[in-house]
Amino acid sequence: MKTFEYGDREAGNVLLQPVDEHDLALIEKEIEAIAANTVESFRLTAFLADDWNRDLSPWKAPAVFGNAAFGDGAEETLREILRYCENDCKDSSDRRNYYIGGYSLAGLFALWAVCRTDRFCGAAAASPSVWFPGFTDFFRDHRVQSRSVYLSLGNKEERTRNQVMATVGDRIRETYETLLNQEIACTLEWNEGNHFRDADLRTARAFSWVMNRHRKI
Repeated sequence: MKTFEYGDREAGNVLLQPVDEHDLALIEKEIEAIAANTVESFRLTAFLADDWNRDLSPWKAPAVFGNAAFGDGAEETLREILRYCENDCKDSSDRRNYYIGGYSLAGLFALWAVCRTDRFCGAAAASPSVWFPGFTDFFRDHRVQSRSVYLSLGNKEERTRNQVMATVGDRIRETYETLLNQEIACTLEWNEGNHFRDADLRTARAFSWVMNRHRKI
């Protein structure tokens, strides 16, 4: 998995984002938008997935769009990302705060990851694929170990003929309710448009929110 580094290498805030080639092409614009929405200094490490559906899926699932099924590579991807984290969020011996986030399946991965480890201070889940089979049951049954979670969805994303993906609106509401029940600092933002609109700007808002929220906790 190739990595790409951006921003201030000495910053106290470290953003960790799985990406595909499309995300990577827009990453500079995303970084500019993050900087415009926070006074916090940060660096961003982008992890280019070798196989998007495999590397970010917590367990195997059948294809829901096209012929590409989902693998179970999330555990391996998380191990790779954790190599870039020197401490957990409660450790005062290191001045860095680590945030996991991303768009679409990477947003789902971020939500899953904060149920698996306490290394991240926040999860920035922009238009996450919470329609993923079995995910909301998993999320409800596991304690979120980060301090804050940002959720968003486009207001047209649940208006699709794909019966699995059409559940995304109900699933994001369930996810938000789980966070409220666990008393996790969270928000759910609804954006204009479908899933393919402004992915870079939506991800930027997600990362900005969790960084800004962390200062208030």
